Amino acid sequence: MTINKNVSLKPFNTFGIDTIAASFCDITSVEDLKAVLKENHSSPLFILGGGSNMLLTQDVNALVLHINLKGIEVISETKNTVIVKAMAGENWHDFVLWCLDQNYGGIENLSLIPGNIGTAPIQNIGAYGIELKDVFVSCEAINISDQTSKKFTKSDCSFGYRESIFKQDLKGQYIITSINLELTKVNHKLRVDYGAIKTELEASNIHNPTIKDISNVVIAIRQRKLPDPKYIGNSGSFFKNPIISATQFSKLQDNFPEAPCYKISDTEIKVPAGWLIEKAGFKGKRFKDYGVHDQQALVLVNYGHAKGNDIYELAKLIQKTVKRLFNISIETEVNII
Repeated sequence: MTINKNVSLKPFNTFGIDTIAASFCDITSVEDLKAVLKENHSSPLFILGGGSNMLLTQDVNALVLHINLKGIEVISETKNTVIVKAMAGENWHDFVLWCLDQNYGGIENLSLIPGNIGTAPIQNIGAYGIELKDVFVSCEAINISDQTSKKFTKSDCSFGYRESIFKQDLKGQYIITSINLELTKVNHKLRVDYGAIKTELEASNIHNPTIKDISNVVIAIRQRKLPDPKYIGNSGSFFKNPIISATQFSKLQDNFPEAPCYKISDTEIKVPAGWLIEKAGFKGKRFKDYGVHDQQALVLVNYGHAKGNDIYELAKLIQKTVKRLFNISIETEVNII
C-alpha cells in the first residue's frame, strides 16, 4: 500500500479531464482499505471507482482512494437462481459478460454501462427497463469513520430512480466493497419491451432471444448512440430523465404533441431528457474542444483538451434553456466535483 503525491487523474476518469490529486492510493484489499482509513480518516478523502460518473472541475486537494478490489464468486444457488458476489473494483460490463458466460440472467439489459461494481448501488444504475435494485440482494461497506463493516440489504438502500441512501442520508460515510446479486439460471425473465430492443431483435430475425441475444442488441444500440470514452471523453448520460406530473405533461403536449414519454403511474410521467435537449437545439453542437454528442443529446463530450468547468458551464446552459423552453427542470446524473 503506497501513497503517491501529485498524481494526474486523467487516466482515472472517463471524461479524460486532466486534474491533479494531492495524494493517491490504489486499494487492492479490504484490509488495506481499513488500514489507510484508520490512518487518514480525519484527513480529506476522495473515493474513486471507475471514474465514469463524475466531472472533475478542479484539482482534488485530498487523499484519493482508488477502490481496485477484484473478485467474482458464487455465494449460493438453487435449481433456479444463483447469488453472485462481485468486488467493488470489478468493471461492470466485464461482470455482465461473465454472468452471461455462466448463463446467469437478470442484468443483460445493463450491458455496456460504464463504471465499476462499487458505484452501481450508489447510482442504482439502470437501462432499458431494468435497474440494479431488481436483482440486488445486499452489499458490504466500510464505515469511513470507524472502519467497521456493515451489510446493507435491498430495503436498507432506499433505492429510487438513480438514487440510493448512499447519495442521500449516508453520503460520504461508507465505501462499498462488494455487492450480492440474485440472478436466474433458468426461465430467464426477458425484458424486450423497452427502447429499440424488440425492433433490433426483429431486424436480426431473432424470435426466441437468449439473454446473450438481448445483451448483444443492447451493446449494438449503445455503441451506435454513445461514444467510446477511449476515443472521446464522456461520462455516458449526463442528465437524468425528468419525472413530471401528468398535468404538466398534458401542458407540454399542447405545444409539442409529439413529445415522447414513459408512464410511471397515473400521476407521473417520465420525459426523455435527450429529446428535450435535442429539441432545444443542442444535439451535435460543438464549442471549441467540447460539446454535445451528435448521436445522443444526453451525452456531453470532451473532444480532447477541454476543462471540466467548460463542460459544467455547458451543462448549466442546457438546463437553463430546457427550463425556459419547456418549464421542465433536468438534473445532472453525473457528480460535479
